[in-house]
Amino acid sequence: MATMRAVGSFDGLPVDDPKALQNIEIDVPDLRPHDVLVRVEAVSVNPVDIKRRGALQPTVEPVILGHDAAGVIEAVGPAVTTLSVGDEVWYAGDVSRPGTNADLHAVDERIVSRKPSSLSFAEAAALPLTTITAWETLFERFALTAGSTGDLLVLGAAGGVGSVLIQLAKKLTGVRVIGTASRPDSREWALTMGADAVIDHHDLAAQARDIAPAGIDYLFSPHSAGNVDVYAEIVRPFGHITAIDEPEGLELVVLKEKSIAWHWELMFTRALFGYDMIAQQKLLAATADLVDRGEIATTVTSIVTGFDAEGIREAHRAVESGRMIGKVVVTR
Repeated sequence: MATMRAVGSFDGLPVDDPKALQNIEIDVPDLRPHDVLVRVEAVSVNPVDIKRRGALQPTVEPVILGHDAAGVIEAVGPAVTTLSVGDEVWYAGDVSRPGTNADLHAVDERIVSRKPSSLSFAEAAALPLTTITAWETLFERFALTAGSTGDLLVLGAAGGVGSVLIQLAKKLTGVRVIGTASRPDSREWALTMGADAVIDHHDLAAQARDIAPAGIDYLFSPHSAGNVDVYAEIVRPFGHITAIDEPEGLELVVLKEKSIAWHWELMFTRALFGYDMIAQQKLLAATADLVDRGEIATTVTSIVTGFDAEGIREAHRAVESGRMIGKVVVTR
C-alpha cells in the first residue's frame, strides 16, 4: 500500500517533548464515496489543536491532528459531484477523522470549497475553521441579516474567530461591532479588521455599560469561565450569547431573569452528525467570493515554512503563548 509523510502524536505531552509531535510514515487514506483526496499545501493551528494534543492518552497508533487546510485535489470518490481533480480547495475538516497534518488528506466534499483564487495556499489556510465558526455564530445562532441592527460585542476580537467575525458582521449586517482587547497591538488589529470600537476585557462591565448603556444585543464568548455574571449584567433583556468554549461548572441560571438566550457553536457538529453538511461548502464558497472581491481579508499574521514536526511544533508554541493576533500557518 502507498504511504505518505505525516506528523503524529502519541500522548498528551508538553509541546517541546519530542514525542508530542513526530514525523511518521503512514498509509495513504482510503476514500469514502463522498471523499476527495487533497494534497495539503498549508495548514493553520487553532486552539482546538492545542486542546486535543494536551488531552491525548498514551497510544501506539498515531493521532494525526490538524483541521484547517488548503491544497489541491488529487483523487475523488465515486459519489463526488461538486469538486474535481486539480481543484484548489480550502476546508476545516472533521474532528472524528484523521487530521490535516499529512501529505494527503481524505475529507468529505460537502465540507470543502474551492479556495479564493486571490489568496496563496498559506493565506487561505488561515481562514476556514474560524470562518465557519463566525458564519454559523452570526447567521445561524444569532440569525442576523443584512437589515439587523444593534450592538455586537466580540470578546477576543484580535483572535482567529474574532478577526473573521468582525469582518463578516461589518460586511453582511448592520450591527455596530464592539471588540475587546487589552494590548495596543491587539486593539489596533481589531480596529483594522473593522471594529467600530474596542474596549478592555479587564474592565468589561464598566466599559460595556459606558459604550452600550441600553445593553449589548449579541455577545460572542470564546472565554466564558468566570464571565457569566458580567454577561448577565451587560446584555439586554432577550439578548443573545454564543459561546465556543465549555468550562467546567458553567452556571447559566443568572441569565434567566433577563431571558437571555445562550447558544453553543461547534463547527464540527455538521460533520459529526452528517447534518446538512453541504451548508459548510456553501458558506466557504460565499466567503471565497467575498475574499476575491476584496471585502474579507486573510487573518494570517505568521507563516512557518516547513511542513513537518518542527514546523507544526513552532506553530503550536505560538498558539500556546496566548498572545497570538490573527492566525499562524504552516506551509511547504
